[in-house]
Amino acid sequence: MRAAAFLYPWDVIGDPYAPGRLAALGVQQATLASAYHSTRALTPRHPRHRIVTARHAAVLYPPYPARWARRTLRPYGQDWVAGPDPFGAATRALTDAGLEVHSWVVLAHNSRLGADHPSAVVHNAYGDPYPWAPCIARPEVRAYLVTLAAEAAVRPGARGTELESCGWYGLAHLHAHDKTAGVPLPGAAQYLMSVCFCPVCAEGYGELGVPARELREAVVRAMAPLWAGGPVPAGGGGRAGEWAAVEALLGAEPAGVLRTWRDRAARTLQRAAVRAVRDAAPDGFRVLLHADPAAHRCGANAGVDPADVLAHADGVVLPCTGDADARADVLAPFADRPVAATVAANLTVVSGMGGSPRTLAADATHAAALGANALRLYHAGLASDADLAAVREALGTLA
Repeated sequence: MRAAAFLYPWDVIGDPYAPGRLAALGVQQATLASAYHSTRALTPRHPRHRIVTARHAAVLYPPYPARWARRTLRPYGQDWVAGPDPFGAATRALTDAGLEVHSWVVLAHNSRLGADHPSAVVHNAYGDPYPWAPCIARPEVRAYLVTLAAEAAVRPGARGTELESCGWYGLAHLHAHDKTAGVPLPGAAQYLMSVCFCPVCAEGYGELGVPARELREAVVRAMAPLWAGGPVPAGGGGRAGEWAAVEALLGAEPAGVLRTWRDRAARTLQRAAVRAVRDAAPDGFRVLLHADPAAHRCGANAGVDPADVLAHADGVVLPCTGDADARADVLAPFADRPVAATVAANLTVVSGMGGSPRTLAADATHAAALGANALRLYHAGLASDADLAAVREALGTLA
């Protein structure tokens, strides 16, 4: 199985040993961030720093001014990594070490954009805005995301790309000093709290035959018992059971209208983004989506239709950290993938973030038995020396 590890440019810039260290793990590819959200990241081996604070979502290359002229929504630059083109400099260093570089592009996850343009974000059934979650049904957001996908993906030296958050973002969000866990919200409730009621989405629901006001009231009614500590209706196990619980909470018809509108917005965005990348890229450039096989799921691994996504993308990167049953739930819908498609199992290898580098060989073997034909390791820059040693041993076993 071809293995790739995720990396930030700041893991490489200023550390001449980083490329060789990554190559020595036994990976063939570095998946390197070119457009990323705000974060505070550990750099445990860097000779000059230990913590990098990326204060807001930004591109890690110089954006092309003419492409963004006269646009309301445009990418932000950064000043926390030295040099005018950190992605380009890191790409050259990694390539010199014998690694293939693919860009890593975060799309519909941008808190600064939401703060600067509050009308452009998801608004839940209570009217609360989610600044970190641009509403992908809005025309100006879609135009921004599609343009960003092409520019941030097709960078000099990159041989392919992985598009993260290419779909709906919702309630779930790693946030500073978060205080939202007072009422446990399982998957079905997370979905209802992620549904958007901005004017564009409201009009879309009406066009499908149900006024937005009725849908909003249905969501509020469905959530009321949960705020009081009541149980979520049982829908069975796995992702299918999660959606069954949504229908039980909301009713089949309202849930169907929400799903139709949101699935259409996500599917058409994904197709447009992939097409824009292909139009800008040379022949042979691979385009993968970070994905979840349940179309209603929100977040970094955006929900997709498994039967549709591989008709236009070259593959998917799937969240496979967890037990065997969880891994099977993610991989099974892609069992009938086209021969040339990449189905990459993304496994966290940072112990401090819930990963299990010491079971990597077994987990990767299990994923392969379920149909995965590639590995993604999250995240080579964040992992400890001990974690990287375990990864190196596991990849040697799998070679």
